[in-house]
Amino acid sequence: MDTDRKGKVALVTGAGSGIGRAVALELLAHGYRVVLAGRHLDTLDQTISLAAPDARPAALAVPTDVSDEQAVDALFAQIERAHGRLDVLFNNAGRGAPAVPIDELPVETWRAVVDVNLTGMFLCARAAVRLMKAQQPRGGRIINNGSISAHAPRPFSVAYTATKHAVTGLTKSLSLDGRTHDIVCGQIDIGNAATDMTERMVAGVLQADGSTRAEARMDVREVALAVRHMADLPLDVNTQFMMIMASAMPYVGRG
Repeated sequence: MDTDRKGKVALVTGAGSGIGRAVALELLAHGYRVVLAGRHLDTLDQTISLAAPDARPAALAVPTDVSDEQAVDALFAQIERAHGRLDVLFNNAGRGAPAVPIDELPVETWRAVVDVNLTGMFLCARAAVRLMKAQQPRGGRIINNGSISAHAPRPFSVAYTATKHAVTGLTKSLSLDGRTHDIVCGQIDIGNAATDMTERMVAGVLQADGSTRAEARMDVREVALAVRHMADLPLDVNTQFMMIMASAMPYVGRG
């Protein structure tokens, strides 16, 4: 990393596991000061314990429910107190729902997915924009975690797919509205990173033709490298959309 990029402040939501954990560790390894947000302090601390000893002092764990407006406000107040600014937000926290037909999906489950995947991203982006507009030097970068499901659904995934399509709209709006404030926004659409969330794909998951088949997965660190590439770019350059996926997974021709 160029020396002028060391010491950037990054916030990673959903940093206690999976993609968020991998990205937080990658950023810490390359000189970022990283704020790790997630529901559980113990899993955030586990993430920090996996970093190199000399990188751990640059990590700050803040237990946060991103669907809670007051919790997000408290998170950003702590970022401002600790670092005085925010350069990168990896808007990553998300959740899924049971694969059931829409007529069997409880409304409370739908709302829970929307609260995290969409409202949570909105609340974190809103707070990030507020801070990035006010800080000196102003500006920053927001990277939203989309999904292959932002393009093509899996069977019985209406809540998850609807929120991921909405994230694309959020990304485009933030990218447009941030221009005059030196705030850029891009999206990474990820397919089958090897995490606990995709472990079920090894045994086999429902396909569009009604069959159940195992799917290829990829090393989650490849996602972390891609996010760091996006984060490292100067603010006059933006990766608007990036898709990274296991080469053999069903996407092209999924339906």
